Amino acid sequence: MLTAGQESAPLLDPHTKVYAPENIFIAPGARVHAAVLNASTGPIYIGKDAEVQEGALIRGPFSMGEGSVVNMGAKVRGDTSLGPHCKIGGEVSNAVFFGYSNKGHDGFLGNAVIGEWCNLGADTNNSNLKNNYAPVKVWDYSKGRFTQTGLQFCGLLMGDHAKCGINTMFNTGTVVGVGANVFGAGFPRNFVPDFSWGGAAGLSTFTFSKFEETASVVMKRRGLDFDAVEKNILVHVFQLTAAYRIWEK
Repeated sequence: MLTAGQESAPLLDPHTKVYAPENIFIAPGARVHAAVLNASTGPIYIGKDAEVQEGALIRGPFSMGEGSVVNMGAKVRGDTSLGPHCKIGGEVSNAVFFGYSNKGHDGFLGNAVIGEWCNLGADTNNSNLKNNYAPVKVWDYSKGRFTQTGLQFCGLLMGDHAKCGINTMFNTGTVVGVGANVFGAGFPRNFVPDFSWGGAAGLSTFTFSKFEETASVVMKRRGLDFDAVEKNILVHVFQLTAAYRIWEK
């Protein structure tokens, strides 16, 4: 277990309301102010040097990694985990964020998986349930087509280093590939290929040189380098996924 042999730090803030404190673990350096932590529905883990800001509402099960932040007024409805150095705000439910990814503003994200180094602009929303309550189909890379998941609830699935602009709307079960940059009015297609640039109005290729430029800036802000290992992996992904960028043909 993550907390085996460790003892939770005390929660000293008098303005934080806690339910089922025996199910809450606070790592060293974590800060919680004027929040509500409800662990009666599942355990809550607040990682080292993480921060839960004022007015945040969190229901377990919930876990946040080292250095992550839950912004003021956020509503986290359980079954959610954040990797290290993530920032979330707005309404989040049943979601997984890998490290260094941000959804810092209002907007709903549910039944979603967000890769590393992603950024979701203000008021990004995803649908996680079809209007007719039918099972959701998603893009299957192994088959090169949409396949049935059998799931009634399925939101956004976003690959590493993908980004979306403010007010982006994602339909139920949308897959956004690695390195894609999505923006503009309307719903983009349910599969946005890797290294795409655009949205509902049309897509073009986010050239690797431009992608590398952006990724380098993003990683440098966190004190990390876009090194040769990272670059070689992503060059391979760029080449491997060229067939899905059908406008290139």
